[in-house]
Amino acid sequence: MSASQYKPLLPMPAGSLEVPQMAPRLTDNSESYSQALSEQPIYFSLVVPTYNEGRNIQEIIQQLSQLLDQVIPNNYELIVVDDDSPDFTWKLAQALMPEYPQLRVMRRQQERGLCTAVIRGWQAARGEVLGVIDADLQHPPQVLLKLLAEIERGADLAVASRHVEGGGVSDWSLMRRFLSRGAQLLGLILLPEVISRVSDPMTGYFLVRRDVIAGKVMNPLGYKILIEVLGRGKIRWIAEVGYVFQERQEGESKVTWKQYLEYLQHLLRLRFSLWPVERFLRFAIVGLSGVFVDMGVLYLLHDPSTFNLPLTRSKILAAEVAIINNFLWNDRWTFGDVSSQQQGNRQRLKRLLKFNLICLGGLILNVMFLNFLFNILKVNEYLANLIAIGLVTCWNFWINLKLSWRVTEVEKK
Repeated sequence: MSASQYKPLLPMPAGSLEVPQMAPRLTDNSESYSQALSEQPIYFSLVVPTYNEGRNIQEIIQQLSQLLDQVIPNNYELIVVDDDSPDFTWKLAQALMPEYPQLRVMRRQQERGLCTAVIRGWQAARGEVLGVIDADLQHPPQVLLKLLAEIERGADLAVASRHVEGGGVSDWSLMRRFLSRGAQLLGLILLPEVISRVSDPMTGYFLVRRDVIAGKVMNPLGYKILIEVLGRGKIRWIAEVGYVFQERQEGESKVTWKQYLEYLQHLLRLRFSLWPVERFLRFAIVGLSGVFVDMGVLYLLHDPSTFNLPLTRSKILAAEVAIINNFLWNDRWTFGDVSSQQQGNRQRLKRLLKFNLICLGGLILNVMFLNFLFNILKVNEYLANLIAIGLVTCWNFWINLKLSWRVTEVEKK
């Protein structure tokens, strides 16, 4: 087929990485082609990101088309998003379009990266359900039918996992297994509320309903698009399906140390973007007020010119008054939107007791951090104390956010 006979490529979406609520109307030189593609939405859009996958592209398109033609004929599309491969993967895919009418191809010449390729594909997609699969046949296409079945049962997100029943890896070295599990453990430390929701957050094989990620501006880095979807999407029901990760038959692996560094950067970026900054600043201001309350009450109770109580007793009472002060301000100001939905003296007392226990835990952590920094790392005692206070403030805020005022549950309603 000559170049003039190729069906046109999809134009690459511009602007922020945000999936629209509705499928976009295409703009293309071929008006009839554009109209045919955008007359009405379809059920399923599967993105296949590629780079130098010329030896695999025909096989993956053939297998996917045969499977989907059996279950949702004429109600799906395959979108190959190629990063301007030197082996012309995009042109090879474009040549397949007459044989596979559900196939669409996008060539990206200015952007690079798997995550952004997936989102650009979703931006051009028409499906109610969006998905991604690797082009190298390491993700078994047959598992796609099980993922679709979970979506049809009502799942918002259906994930192919190597770590549930029926899952595994075919022939991984001990080092590769260690790195994979280590990366997952690192994710659990930095993003526990995101990574812990699935057994295999490193997978790149999943389906998601459009409406749970539509309108969310994404900012991914590297290869782990699922983490971005979990972190930013409004996902309630997650289903997991086991699959065995296959060894690559053609082409070369693209996993390098750079990808591991990008993964770490992605975790940190998502961590800070999800952190409720305004609420934390209020919490910190309240905590600072508690320092002055603590010192004022301590002076009032212990000074010989006032009550002249013993120092230990005075400090315990001063600390408790400061905790009550902090609780009242946090309950009214920092978490006022939450406490207004949890009214009543009994609920308020429960929050106060939780707040006390968390602050006690914070005090113990403060002492541990201070001793570790000063005695082990030999940090100046005043700097060590400042660092310990900062770490404990973050601890107190995050645990109170999750336990005392339960912000996440309220915001889901």
